[in-house]
Amino acid sequence: MAESELKEALKLLLLLITLLSLFFIDSAYSEIFFEERFEDGWKSRWVLSDWKRSEGKAGTFKHTAGKWSADPDDKGIQTHNDAKHYAISAKIPEFSNKNRTLVVQYSIKFEQDIECGGGYMKLLSGYVNQKKFGGDTPYSLMFGPDICGTQTKKLQVILSYQGQTYPIKKDLQCETDKLTHFYTFILRPDASYSVLVDNRERETGSMYTDWDILPPPKIKDVHARKPADWEDREYIDDPNAVKPEGYDSIPAEIPNPKAKKPADWDEEDDGIWRPPKIPNPAYKGPWKRKKIKNPKYKGKWKIPWIDNPEFEDDPDLYVLKPIKYIGIEVWQVKAGSVYDNILICDDPQYAKQVVEDIWAKNREIEKEAFEEAEKVRRAQEEEDAKKGGDKKKKRRRRYDPDDYLDDYHDEL
Repeated sequence: MAESELKEALKLLLLLITLLSLFFIDSAYSEIFFEERFEDGWKSRWVLSDWKRSEGKAGTFKHTAGKWSADPDDKGIQTHNDAKHYAISAKIPEFSNKNRTLVVQYSIKFEQDIECGGGYMKLLSGYVNQKKFGGDTPYSLMFGPDICGTQTKKLQVILSYQGQTYPIKKDLQCETDKLTHFYTFILRPDASYSVLVDNRERETGSMYTDWDILPPPKIKDVHARKPADWEDREYIDDPNAVKPEGYDSIPAEIPNPKAKKPADWDEEDDGIWRPPKIPNPAYKGPWKRKKIKNPKYKGKWKIPWIDNPEFEDDPDLYVLKPIKYIGIEVWQVKAGSVYDNILICDDPQYAKQVVEDIWAKNREIEKEAFEEAEKVRRAQEEEDAKKGGDKKKKRRRRYDPDDYLDDYHDEL
């Protein structure tokens, strides 16, 4: 092997070693705190709450892939009873998101016409009596769809800070069709966040601006006034412009040079004929100085921003209380939501890959299964409507007044 070829081979080998090192270093520092695909044994990890059960208002979950699925063996848990409260939770090894990225992700499929209800999840801190887990149980994060009627189709992101909960100020919209969708929330140590739906970024921003947790770092100076010499006129009249001589003597209208006196015009009876007037093409209106760029222009004056004296930074703003549980706690008018593929980790790339491996691969298959199910449903509805129509005709025939009139006339 030539010396030059040997050098190139060594370079490639070093590059490969470097890439592998980076991969393994990254893998070593990535951590999956909780991952649930609801395979065999899932019931040993989850506790169904008795909250609302004594009142007859507690719903149950069904282990199923749903009515249409890309893979019938890929099951989740589905809300199973209409107009009920659902509460179920799983304990996870306690962890903190301090100095690390937090990723919360899961999939949900609204098979039902949900009408009104939630499809979100909660991260819980501290001790939780899982058999009593319910709507009053404090949480550190609530994330996911919340639908009610045609107006409310929110994607909720609610964070807890010092015992109070704060909803995101932005209006995030969730998906409302009957197919599976993945929802991902990423919270970083710089207090920035991202919300993804099916691996597409739906929103990004900062906890400092998109939640009313801390006072804003900057505020407008309400006492500021525009300086008297501030020039905000971008264009001004040209001070050197001179009006052309005779400009003001140009009439706005002139006699129509093409007009002709009518042949039957009688000056004794009709007076002196004068041609009608038309707009003067030479007339350009009142004289105005032309506009030029204002050499003193400083731009539009804006109220300046100043440091907010009430703002006190918290470098741990993004840090949630140590997480110990994950829970589903929702109320739904109509049941049928399938939860699956729950993931809590610190690696956005891993979360992204999960979506690619599951949703991106199966979405077309699931869509086709849904469309086929819709064809069957519509055909059944048409059949039921036809049967109902035939029954109504029979009832009308049975009690048709004309039949009784015919019998009456026959007897006469």
